[in-house]
Amino acid sequence: MAAFRETLMALLKFRSRDTAPTPAGLADLLSGYSIEVMPRTAEKVEDFRSLLPAGTRVYIAHIDGTPFEDMLATARRLRAEGFEPMPHFPARSIADRATLADMVARYRGEADVKQALLLAGGIASPRGPFHSSMQLLETGLFDGFTRLHVAGHPEGNRDIDPDGGEAEVMAALSWKQDFADRSDAAFAIATQFAFEAPPVLAWADRLAANGITMPIHLGIAGPAKLQTLIKFAIACGVGASLSVLQKRARDVSKLLLPFEPDEILTDLARARAEGRGKNIQSIHFFPLGGIKTNAEWATAHGGTAPAPQI
Repeated sequence: MAAFRETLMALLKFRSRDTAPTPAGLADLLSGYSIEVMPRTAEKVEDFRSLLPAGTRVYIAHIDGTPFEDMLATARRLRAEGFEPMPHFPARSIADRATLADMVARYRGEADVKQALLLAGGIASPRGPFHSSMQLLETGLFDGFTRLHVAGHPEGNRDIDPDGGEAEVMAALSWKQDFADRSDAAFAIATQFAFEAPPVLAWADRLAANGITMPIHLGIAGPAKLQTLIKFAIACGVGASLSVLQKRARDVSKLLLPFEPDEILTDLARARAEGRGKNIQSIHFFPLGGIKTNAEWATAHGGTAPAPQI
């Protein structure tokens, strides 16, 4: 508990560094960014067209306990307003193959869903026969989708590698790479959010060294109050990032400034300009401080509409 309090106090002292001139590569990095919503937060948005570039890919997070009808209604609305809905399919929350088949059929038939994020999900015990995204892919029910994303964890995933390594995670991604190579769908790795560029770049290099060529859509926490950021980071198990933020905590006079992702994105843009991190293709925002705040920040920093999708 004492260590946690120390970390918490250090985090409350964290501020992003003074903003440097935006490098030209930042607009390229933010071009075609995606963003995530939950049905309950989407309900608070009067019109997504006033916030996001037309055609933006919008992930619909399926938090355990969210009624499927709410997920479907959000997908229908996003499609009607001119966006590309990409719902989550959490394997461990799906009761059986028939339920999955019904979900897929209704998404496709009622909301013209052609893209999906497949992941294991956050609950410990599966409610049915599925415990991994690999099993979802093997059902064949996603044949015909134009784009499929799978989860990535630059800081590791102790649910898969309890020892803190990444052998099992790499093996799973290698399996998914093999599947992607045989698929007609465009595959990518959508990651948990991160706060520092060097570990992400090192992870991207390790993927390439292991023959994993799926492009990375890097998760980034959007502008948010530090308290909000801490809450989500702890809930999502982003332990390494908490340590990073603790080490970078400084400047008591700036305690109340919100976190903004300028630093990591600027560092990534510069790295890409130098030829590093080329497999980091896109940015995926987690709007922890609100969709409107995140969308306005992205626009102000060069975020634009995506290129036409297949």
